[in-house]
Amino acid sequence: MTVSLHHSATVLFQGDSITDVGRLAERDCPLGNGYVRTAAERVRSARPDSDITFVNRGVGGDGVSDLRARWREDALDLEPDVVSVLIGVNDTWRRYNSGTVTSARAYESDYRAILTQVREELGAQLILIEPFLVPVRDEQWAWREDLDPRIQTVRRLAEEFDAALLAADGLLNQAARAAGGAECIAGDGVHPTPLGHALLAEAWTALAGL
Repeated sequence: MTVSLHHSATVLFQGDSITDVGRLAERDCPLGNGYVRTAAERVRSARPDSDITFVNRGVGGDGVSDLRARWREDALDLEPDVVSVLIGVNDTWRRYNSGTVTSARAYESDYRAILTQVREELGAQLILIEPFLVPVRDEQWAWREDLDPRIQTVRRLAEEFDAALLAADGLLNQAARAAGGAECIAGDGVHPTPLGHALLAEAWTALAGL
């Protein structure tokens, strides 16, 4: 499935630090320095006569409950035509670095709630990006037990809400093998390198038919 970007669409990117990538810290870089900015540049290059607006509201450290808590101000009130969401790896990471557990059921409940609001209040097109992990340390393989059910949840929600799905986990892990190691794609297993961001941006723009 692809999304249709009309001439004057507003596209909102939501998520955590993988989406943020400096947009909060650097005032002159509102789209950040990652896949969001690259995707926007690719769209503008392919559609130079369009008036598409790109908005990044990613916040580093966010889990899905944080996203839900700020959803009114940082999503619905912006009235976007397309909403792209990447959230979930922090819900897994916190289990292993601080013992804070977000169950798969709670994750799905919060995620479904924000998508329901988009459908009922905006009718916007949706792009759901799977949370992903490219293990660079042996202990990170154990994280899959927690993350994999979240990936499955995103796939189910994409089907339920007729959303475009960016299957990022398989994409980036396969790319790691081709590139020579996980560190080439995500230095700490979570945050993409420039190559990782470029691959996400390429996959995102493909979902937009570009």
